[in-house]
Amino acid sequence: MPYPKAMVDPMREELTRLGVEELRTADEVDAAFEEAEANGDTVLLVINSVCGCAAGNARPAVSMVQEADVQPDRYVTVFAGQDEEATERVRSTKLAGIPPSSPFLALFRDGQPVYVVERKHIEGRSANAIAADLVEAFDAYCTDEEPPSDAPSGPDPASAGSDDGLPSTFQSIN
Repeated sequence: MPYPKAMVDPMREELTRLGVEELRTADEVDAAFEEAEANGDTVLLVINSVCGCAAGNARPAVSMVQEADVQPDRYVTVFAGQDEEATERVRSTKLAGIPPSSPFLALFRDGQPVYVVERKHIEGRSANAIAADLVEAFDAYCTDEEPPSDAPSGPDPASAGSDDGLPSTFQSIN
C-alpha cells in the first residue's frame, strides 16, 4: 500500500523544484529511458524515499551536485513506496541484478548504469560527501570523452559508512 499522498508530496517537491523529472508510471519510465538512450543522454536516476537518509542526505546531495560544472543530460526520479509501478519497472528493466534499496542513485550512460549509490553509501554519510562522489562520477561519465579505465562504479567502499567489509552489490555483479 502506497504512503499517503499528503505525506509524500513535500518530499517529491524537493526534487521537482530542482527540475528533476518525475516518472510515475511504467510507461513514463520506458519513454524517458528510451528517449535518453536514443539521444545518447546521460541520466541520473533518483529513487526517492520517505526515510531520514533521503531527507537528510540523498535529496540535499542532488541539490548540491546541480552546481557542478559537468552535469548529466537528464535527472529523473521515481518514488519508492508511492509510485510502485514505476519503481518496479526501473528496478526490473534498468537495474536488473542490483538488489533494491531506497534511497538510491544511479548514473546511466548509453542506457546502462555506470555509477550506483546504494542506501548503504547514503546512510551515515553527509550530503556533501555524496555530492562529491556524484561530481566525480559526472566528471568521468557525463562528457563526450570515453570514461577513463579507472572510472569509479560507486563510492569508495572505505567511505561508504559500512563496516561489513563487503563490496557494494553493484560492484559484485560486474
